[in-house]
Amino acid sequence: MRAWAVIETGKPLQQVDWPTPEPVGKQVLLEVTHAGVCHSDLHIWEGEYDLGSRGKMKLVDRGVVLPLAMGHEIVGKVVKWGPEAKGLTVGDHMIVFPWVGCGVCAVCLAEEDNMCLKPRSLGVYQNGGYATHVLAPEPRHLVPVGSLDPALAATYACSGVTVFSAINKVLPMPPEEPIALVGAGGLGLNALAVLKALGHKRIVMVDVSEAKLAAARDAGATETVLAGGEDTTARIVEAAGGQLGAVIDLVNGTQTARFAFDALRKGGKLVMVGLFGGELAIPLPLMPIRALTIQGSYVGNPKELRALVAIAETGALPGIPITAMPFPEANTALNRLRDGSVVGRIVLTAA
Repeated sequence: MRAWAVIETGKPLQQVDWPTPEPVGKQVLLEVTHAGVCHSDLHIWEGEYDLGSRGKMKLVDRGVVLPLAMGHEIVGKVVKWGPEAKGLTVGDHMIVFPWVGCGVCAVCLAEEDNMCLKPRSLGVYQNGGYATHVLAPEPRHLVPVGSLDPALAATYACSGVTVFSAINKVLPMPPEEPIALVGAGGLGLNALAVLKALGHKRIVMVDVSEAKLAAARDAGATETVLAGGEDTTARIVEAAGGQLGAVIDLVNGTQTARFAFDALRKGGKLVMVGLFGGELAIPLPLMPIRALTIQGSYVGNPKELRALVAIAETGALPGIPITAMPFPEANTALNRLRDGSVVGRIVLTAA
């Protein structure tokens, strides 16, 4: 198999040839057709997360081993499988759920793999979709593409299921009550699409890029706010017609967390999704006085991915802008994502 791998953190990916893995047990080997390029890939590529005053969290200290083929938004075609795998046909076009765990603990058996204490996520702790082939641990981690555009379907494995899980942490809410989404990139546009598919009417989108806000307006955002400056919170509150009951921060940096927190009404909830990094200093008395909630949301589980794909199959879930690029241009894709010029999602393709 061929892969585009991180050999050294911060250095360009290198094209390498590795032995094609042979599936055993319940494992399934797929030929990769599409792989989304996610902001998490930038952190893996750079080898660290920013913890603010606590310094950097080195991913090598968290079990990430190089060389590594990144890529966790994967669609591929079934090639072969181990003797314990059932219900598959060669050529089945599948979305690969990447957030796999040990497979034997209570949370994995409950299909909450993303909460496993021994994660084995594809593209993070084992080779992922920036390659011609990928090995899925078992058939339950595969969801048929069906009638969906496979490039868009690939984004559901991370961007889609991540925002679906985060949204489920704030709903139900009255459809006319505004929800703010911070970040109008791939995550934000997918969150906007999911909220609209679930019948929510008022969605305030916040970003530093006017081009991304224009894409959000085209996709149905009812209000948009160009972030920047000390008055960002005030402008969000003005756009929403008051402080908010729910803000989902898809960036989750020091500045975004600050204005997102400050925009909450009494009883409001801030759901933190992004991994940009930094820290948030909170006046502690405000938490009980205003009965506020801050909750982290880490990707999603296989049940949520299947539910999301089922919604998409009905035609109720609008697409997001997709830029297709061939796998050999993976470095270009990562650099475009890093400089903030991507509207929607870049998806690497085999063709």
